[in-house]
Amino acid sequence: MKLDINGQVREVDADPDMPLLWAIRDVVGLTGTKFGCGMAQCGACTVHQDGVAIRSCITPISDVEGTKITTIEGVNGKVAEAVQAAWTQLDVPQCGYCQSGQVMAATALLTDNPKPTDADIDAAMSGNLCRCATYHRIRAGIHEAAKMLG
Repeated sequence: MKLDINGQVREVDADPDMPLLWAIRDVVGLTGTKFGCGMAQCGACTVHQDGVAIRSCITPISDVEGTKITTIEGVNGKVAEAVQAAWTQLDVPQCGYCQSGQVMAATALLTDNPKPTDADIDAAMSGNLCRCATYHRIRAGIHEAAKMLG
Protein backbone atom coordinates (compact mmCIF):
# COMPACT_ATOMS: atom_id res chain seq x y z
CA MET A 1 0.00 0.00 0.00
CA LYS A 2 1.29 3.49 -0.83
CA LEU A 3 0.86 6.26 1.71
CA ASP A 4 1.68 9.93 1.16
CA ILE A 5 3.19 11.00 4.48
CA ASN A 6 4.64 14.49 4.76
CA GLY A 7 4.77 14.82 0.98
CA GLN A 8 6.73 11.63 0.46
CA VAL A 9 5.00 8.57 -1.00
CA ARG A 10 6.05 5.53 0.99
CA GLU A 11 5.39 1.88 0.34
CA VAL A 12 3.93 0.39 3.51
CA ASP A 13 3.85 -3.38 3.63
CA ALA A 14 1.29 -3.94 6.36
CA ASP A 15 -2.18 -5.26 7.03
CA PRO A 16 -4.76 -2.76 5.64
CA ASP A 17 -6.40 -2.73 9.10
CA MET A 18 -3.20 -1.56 10.82
CA PRO A 19 -3.84 1.74 12.60
CA LEU A 20 -2.16 4.65 10.88
CA LEU A 21 -0.36 5.51 14.13
CA TRP A 22 1.60 2.25 14.05
CA ALA A 23 2.38 2.58 10.35
CA ILE A 24 3.73 6.09 10.99
CA ARG A 25 5.76 5.11 14.06
CA ASP A 26 6.80 1.49 13.51
CA VAL A 27 6.90 1.10 9.74
CA VAL A 28 7.90 4.58 8.57
CA GLY A 29 9.90 5.48 11.70
CA LEU A 30 8.41 8.91 12.47
CA THR A 31 8.03 8.95 16.25
CA GLY A 32 6.72 12.48 16.84
CA THR A 33 3.11 11.25 16.73
CA LYS A 34 2.44 9.71 20.13
CA PHE A 35 0.37 6.81 21.43
CA GLY A 36 -1.84 7.87 24.29
CA CYS A 37 -5.01 5.86 24.75
CA GLY A 38 -5.59 3.86 21.57
CA MET A 39 -9.28 4.84 21.61
CA ALA A 40 -9.30 8.33 20.01
CA GLN A 41 -10.00 9.86 23.42
CA CYS A 42 -6.80 11.81 24.19
CA GLY A 43 -5.52 13.37 20.94
CA ALA A 44 -1.83 12.49 21.37
CA CYS A 45 -1.95 10.71 18.00
CA THR A 46 -3.46 13.62 16.05
CA VAL A 47 -2.27 14.00 12.46
CA HIS A 48 -3.78 15.74 9.43
CA GLN A 49 -5.48 13.89 6.60
CA ASP A 50 -5.85 16.31 3.70
CA GLY A 51 -5.56 19.14 6.24
CA VAL A 52 -8.18 17.81 8.66
CA ALA A 53 -7.16 16.71 12.16
CA ILE A 54 -7.78 12.98 12.70
CA ARG A 55 -6.90 10.40 15.34
CA SER A 56 -4.35 8.06 13.84
CA CYS A 57 -4.73 5.41 16.56
CA ILE A 58 -8.13 4.29 15.23
CA THR A 59 -7.72 5.08 11.52
CA PRO A 60 -6.84 2.02 9.43
CA ILE A 61 -4.21 2.63 6.78
CA SER A 62 -6.67 1.43 4.15
CA ASP A 63 -8.76 4.55 4.90
CA VAL A 64 -5.92 6.97 4.11
CA GLU A 65 -4.50 5.51 0.91
CA GLY A 66 -4.67 8.18 -1.79
CA THR A 67 -4.82 11.06 0.72
CA LYS A 68 -2.14 13.33 2.13
CA ILE A 69 -1.08 12.61 5.71
CA THR A 70 0.86 15.21 7.65
CA THR A 71 2.55 14.47 10.96
CA ILE A 72 4.21 16.81 13.42
CA GLU A 73 7.49 16.23 11.56
CA GLY A 74 5.99 17.53 8.33
CA VAL A 75 3.57 20.24 9.40
CA ASN A 76 4.61 23.55 7.91
CA GLY A 77 3.35 26.80 6.51
CA LYS A 78 2.35 30.12 7.97
CA VAL A 79 -0.20 28.76 10.47
CA ALA A 80 2.02 25.95 11.74
CA GLU A 81 4.94 28.34 12.12
CA ALA A 82 2.77 30.77 14.12
CA VAL A 83 1.56 27.98 16.40
CA GLN A 84 5.09 26.70 16.98
CA ALA A 85 6.39 30.23 17.63
CA ALA A 86 3.57 30.95 20.10
CA TRP A 87 4.20 27.64 21.87
CA THR A 88 7.87 28.57 22.28
CA GLN A 89 7.21 32.20 23.22
CA LEU A 90 4.67 31.29 25.91
CA ASP A 91 6.44 28.10 27.05
CA VAL A 92 3.21 26.17 26.54
CA PRO A 93 4.35 22.56 27.17
CA GLN A 94 5.21 21.15 30.52
CA CYS A 95 6.16 17.49 30.01
CA GLY A 96 5.48 17.78 26.27
CA TYR A 97 4.13 14.29 25.63
CA CYS A 98 0.78 15.49 24.25
CA GLN A 99 2.13 18.52 22.47
CA SER A 100 2.53 17.09 18.98
CA GLY A 101 -1.21 16.32 19.02
CA GLN A 102 -1.97 19.72 20.54
CA VAL A 103 0.04 21.54 17.85
CA MET A 104 -1.61 19.53 15.08
CA ALA A 105 -5.10 20.25 16.45
CA ALA A 106 -4.32 23.95 16.98
CA THR A 107 -2.94 24.25 13.45
CA ALA A 108 -6.09 22.68 12.00
CA LEU A 109 -8.26 25.00 14.12
CA LEU A 110 -6.44 28.17 13.05
CA THR A 111 -6.45 27.09 9.41
CA ASP A 112 -10.24 26.84 9.53
CA ASN A 113 -10.85 29.70 11.97
CA PRO A 114 -8.06 32.30 12.13
CA LYS A 115 -9.79 34.32 14.89
CA PRO A 116 -11.19 31.75 17.34
CA THR A 117 -12.98 32.72 20.53
CA ASP A 118 -12.32 30.93 23.81
CA ALA A 119 -15.43 28.84 23.12
CA ASP A 120 -14.13 27.94 19.64
CA ILE A 121 -10.79 26.90 21.12
CA ASP A 122 -12.39 24.88 23.89
CA ALA A 123 -14.63 23.07 21.40
CA ALA A 124 -11.82 22.33 18.94
CA MET A 125 -9.32 21.28 21.57
CA SER A 126 -11.66 19.44 23.96
CA GLY A 127 -10.58 16.03 22.71
CA ASN A 128 -6.89 16.74 23.28
CA LEU A 129 -5.96 15.85 26.83
CA CYS A 130 -2.98 17.18 28.75
CA ARG A 131 -2.04 15.32 31.91
CA CYS A 132 -0.08 18.38 33.07
CA ALA A 133 -3.20 20.54 32.70
CA THR A 134 -1.57 23.29 30.64
CA TYR A 135 -4.92 24.11 29.05
CA HIS A 136 -4.73 27.81 29.93
CA ARG A 137 -1.31 28.02 28.24
CA ILE A 138 -2.57 26.08 25.21
CA ARG A 139 -5.49 28.50 24.85
CA ALA A 140 -3.14 31.48 25.28
CA GLY A 141 -0.82 29.96 22.68
CA ILE A 142 -3.64 29.66 20.17
CA HIS A 143 -4.68 33.27 20.77
CA GLU A 144 -1.05 34.39 20.38
CA ALA A 145 -0.68 32.43 17.14
CA ALA A 146 -3.89 34.05 15.85
CA LYS A 147 -2.42 37.49 16.64
CA MET A 148 0.79 36.58 14.79
CA LEU A 149 -1.28 35.62 11.77
CA GLY A 150 -2.80 39.09 11.82
